[in-house]
Formats: sequence, C-alpha cells, structure tokens
Amino acid sequence: MGFLSPWFLGGLLGVGLPLYVHLLRQHKSNPMPFSSLMFFERRTQSSIKHRRLKYLALLAMRIALVVLLVLMFANPYVRRPAAAAGGRRTLIVAIDNSFSMRAADRLAAAKQQAVETLSALRGGDKAQVISFASGVHLLTQPTDDSAELRAAVQSVEPGDSRSSYGELARTLRGLATGVSGTVEAHVFSDMQRSSLPTPFKELTLASNTKLVLHSVGPDKREPNWYVESVNAPHSVYQPKKTRVQATIAGAGTEAAVLNVSIALNGKVLETKRAAVGLNGRATTEFLLPDAAYGLNRGEIRIESRDKLPADDRFPFALERKESSRVLFVHDARQNRGAAYFQAALASMPDAGFSLDMVATDQVAEVSPAKYAFVVLSDVGSLPQSFESALTDYVRRGGAVWIALGPVAGARGTVPIADLPVVDSKYASREKERFQTAASVDQTFPAVSRVNKFDEVKFYQVVRLQPGNARVAARLGDETPLVLEKRIREGRVLVFASTFDNISNDLPLHASFLPFIEQSALYLSGSESAGLDYSVDSLLELRSARDSKTAVDVMDPDGKRSLSLKESASAQAYRLSREGFYEVRRGNGRHELIAVHPDRRESDLEVIPKETLALWQNTGQSPEGGASGQLADKPVSLWWYFAVALLGLSIAESLFASRYLTAEVEPLAQRRAAA
Repeated sequence: MGFLSPWFLGGLLGVGLPLYVHLLRQHKSNPMPFSSLMFFERRTQSSIKHRRLKYLALLAMRIALVVLLVLMFANPYVRRPAAAAGGRRTLIVAIDNSFSMRAADRLAAAKQQAVETLSALRGGDKAQVISFASGVHLLTQPTDDSAELRAAVQSVEPGDSRSSYGELARTLRGLATGVSGTVEAHVFSDMQRSSLPTPFKELTLASNTKLVLHSVGPDKREPNWYVESVNAPHSVYQPKKTRVQATIAGAGTEAAVLNVSIALNGKVLETKRAAVGLNGRATTEFLLPDAAYGLNRGEIRIESRDKLPADDRFPFALERKESSRVLFVHDARQNRGAAYFQAALASMPDAGFSLDMVATDQVAEVSPAKYAFVVLSDVGSLPQSFESALTDYVRRGGAVWIALGPVAGARGTVPIADLPVVDSKYASREKERFQTAASVDQTFPAVSRVNKFDEVKFYQVVRLQPGNARVAARLGDETPLVLEKRIREGRVLVFASTFDNISNDLPLHASFLPFIEQSALYLSGSESAGLDYSVDSLLELRSARDSKTAVDVMDPDGKRSLSLKESASAQAYRLSREGFYEVRRGNGRHELIAVHPDRRESDLEVIPKETLALWQNTGQSPEGGASGQLADKPVSLWWYFAVALLGLSIAESLFASRYLTAEVEPLAQRRAAA
C-alpha cells in the first residue's frame, strides 16, 4: 500500500484538535450566589478532576474523522495485477509466414508448436489465430472452439512478403485494447533480425499483454547464398545481343564458387561460374541472343547449397518490340527545333523511338493513333481534321507534347489543352536579360533529372493561365515553364518555350538530353520500364483518377486478380507474390511485370537474446512490472475512505446530540434551583 499524495499526511497533526476540545476546554466555572466568603481560606484548588477525558466514544469518533479526512486527501492505493479484474485469458497465436520461413521446415515447425500451445487452453479461456509478414491477417475471432483454431493454424501457407515485427506489435496493441483479462501473445517465428523496426519503441506492447516467443530456427545465423539483383533492359528494339548482369551474394557464408545460369522462357541458355567471397558478392554478365518478339520471361538461377532455395532464382521480364514511332509536327519555315529534337532521340537508341517529321501543311491526312506520342513544335493553325483526330487521340489515352514559340503564342490558346495565352515575354540578349528556372517539381517524371535546368537562359517564353493544369517548373517570376493537363485518360505536356537555341539556350546544356529522354518515356508510358519490383510494391494502374477504363491484372497463376469494380476504379495494385504479372492497360498496352521477394529476407541472421528479452519487457508500466509478468496496476482507495468519512460524520452527529442533551438538562435544573 502507498500514498499518491503523501504530503497530505501532515494533516494528522489536526488530531490534537478533538483532544483540545475534550480536555482543555471542558473546565467551566458556573458562578453561584453566596452571602459571604470572609470565613473561607484562600488556597489553590486541584484541577485534576477537570483534566480527565470525558465522552471517550465521541472523542474517538472525532479523532477518526480527522484521520479519515487526511487519508482521503493523501489518496492511498494498493497494487493489483493489471488483469486481476478478470480471471480469463485470451491467447493470441501469431504465426510468421514471411519469405524466410520457407527455409528448411520452419513454417511446419511453427504450425506444430502453435497446435501444441492451443491444446493447453483452459476452460473459460479463448484464443485467436493470426498470421503475419509485412501485414497481419486475422484468421479467427477470439473463440474457445478448438477445432476452428486448429483449422486456422493449418490453413497458414508460406508467403513471399517481408516480415515486420513492428506491424505485429501494433496489431497486438490493438487486440489487447478493451480486453479485461490477461492477453498471452505466442509468436512463432524464426526471429529474423532484419524484421525489427528501426525505432525500437514500435515494439511496445500493452500492459496486460504477456509476450511468449517461440523460435523455430537455429540460435545462430545460417549461411545462405542468393541472387541479389539482376540488371536487364525491359525492352529491346534492335536485333542485337542483350547484356544481362546478375549479382550473387552470400550472407554468413564461406567463400565458394557457384554455377550461375540464365534461362529465357523456361530454357537454360548459358551457365557460368561465379566466385563469391566470404560474406561477399560477385557479378556475372550474360549476352542474350536475339529474343523472340513479344513478352519473354527470364530468370537467373544459382545452384542450391543452403536451406533456403527459394531465393536462388531471380525473375526478369524482357520485351522485344519494334521502335515506337513519334510524330513531330512543325512549321515548314522552322526546322531548327526539329533538328535538335531528332538529334536528342538519336542519342538514346535503347529508348526505342523513331521520328516522323511532318510540316503543318502536310499533316491533314496523318492519323495520330499509330504514334506513341505527338509533338507540336511551335505551330499555329492546324488542319481541322487533324486537330479533331488529335483531340480524340488524347481522350482515348494518347499523349501530346506542345512547345510554344512566337507562332504558337500568336494563336491565343494552346491547342488540345485549351489553355489561354496571356502574352509572350521577350528579353534582350545584348543586355544579358533572361529568365532562369527557379523551381522544379522533382516528383514529376519529365523533369526529375534536369537538375532544375541549371544555367539555362530563357530569352522568350509564352505565359499561360495554368487553370487546373499541373505546373512542373516555373521561372523566377513565377511564369509556368512546364505544365501538364490531363484530358480523360490522355495527357498534354506543354513547354512554354521552343526546342531550338533561339528562344533559349537549353539545347546547349546538359539538361537538354535528360529532358527530352524522360519526357519521351513519360509520354509513351515507358517511364516505369526497368523498375525493380519487389513483393508488396504498388503498381500504378491508371494515370487519371476519373478514368473508368478497365485494367486487367493476371497473377502468376494466370488468374484475374481484380474484380470488375476494381478493374474500372482501382488506382494501384499490390504485388503480393513472386513471379510474373501480366497487365493489360486501358490504352491497349500489354506489359509483363517480374516480381521478386525482398532480398532482406535472405539474410538469416537472428535477433540477439538480449533484444528479445527487451521486447518481452516493452509492456512495463512506469511503476514497474513487465509484460512478461503482467505489470501491477495501482488502484486508488480514496473512494472507500470518503464513504467511511460520510458514515462516521453521521454517527458523530448522533452521539454529539445525545451527550449535549444530557449535559444541558442538569445545568438548567441547577440554575432553576438557585
């Protein structure tokens, strides 16, 4: 027992007040009439009789009132176990089914130990089964049905996700909320060190949670070789050999020489030997012959020498296709911008673009539908038939890149995008007056690598009213330089200057090539080519949020992963498994996505026992007590003292009225006799 406000105990000095009232204040002289005192001798009369305590029961009550009042304000408390209020237990059985649990028989051992734990369930207790990796899945609700619980344990299948103990702890805290009794969380895992969150406080548990850890792996780090990464082009356009680089790594391994193979569409094409050092890495390079047209499924494999063969392969996707055609429309009198643009595309052969240049007076019969995107380079009026076809092309998912110069600025509005032109701003070269880019949105793909157009001087720009268009770059006076406007599924990219070296000197700087390359890849929908997709990555399905065009996703088993509603409205899709996904987008593109497990799961280093012990104690309350022993909880007793104080006050009033009445009556009688 203790006191939350011990300084109030000083009020016990007030106990002397009832003693003062009962002892020192009870001697009273009642004057009586007498004829003469001359025959009485003056002497000191003893007052011992008057110092005797009277009405002891009333005195005890008054002292008790003072004591109770002081104790109530001192707020005494006693400690009780946090879950002592309810005698029932709730068992939470958490089974790790992350990628590393594929090693040896770890998952099978975890399920067997979980069943044994459930068999010890006592009468009145309930249990709940969950599985966890990067996320947590509730397989049952709290129940005492042993058959249902065992069936849930047996239903846990190995996964490809990365394990997260931080996400598990967050879920355990949520499940413990509102539970009146003890929560015992039994975690069955290989205790992989890479699963720990960076801030350790994310592992904190609720105070009524007892954490019991069941390790199903060895106590020391197991050696493991794995394919760490593969560098391969996503698309091949020219009939030439394709270079593929693979990195082989070892975690907790000795030096070894491994056989590394490359396979395409299930057929092994070549095998090489790679010398991997102690806990080291080795890079192996392959030259693929001409791949077949269309989508190809590739894989890098190593010979299995460890207990986790699932990471001895690494998938990659390769598409052989024709170069994407780009339509470049320009004014017949202006060829300088076309020359710079063509030179930029020619400098990046792996991008796979071929340029068709057409003057505005010859574009009437050209169909934009057969082009990856269309460029309008400082054009004024367009043939009505072509402009209508171009508008329809954008609405159906096409892309147009518009560069604005003096000719386009005189038009008054930007074609297709319908953005009003405010004016054209000019500067004088003789006085070195120019504008520079002041802000660039690095999250916008078309300008993410231009380094803010460093040292580029803009002598002439067309100032627009952006409206609801996204501004990706601005000049120093806040004039929009690069804008994008979405029109249904399509997009229009606007560059408020030209591609030549007259309105600016951009073609003379290093920013020009990445600006052309990234914009071309973005407009053609190839900006994600070559991205490294790991399990649990999000794949963007559509570019416009208001689009209702259906997108189909086929999982590694060849089954549709999206419902009809999701196919029409989902913005992203989580890649939850290793393997190849086929994506059919709304604009007709057909893509093959290769997904591999997170390679942090391949390092089988275990968490030190000291760290595990700290985790078990994260539910410790400030006053002491750990989650492993269920921390004691202080329970205040002031309410009981308040009730006792009230009852005693009533009793004291009754006793006091009785004594006072008995004392007043003799006094009145003596006065009447006198």
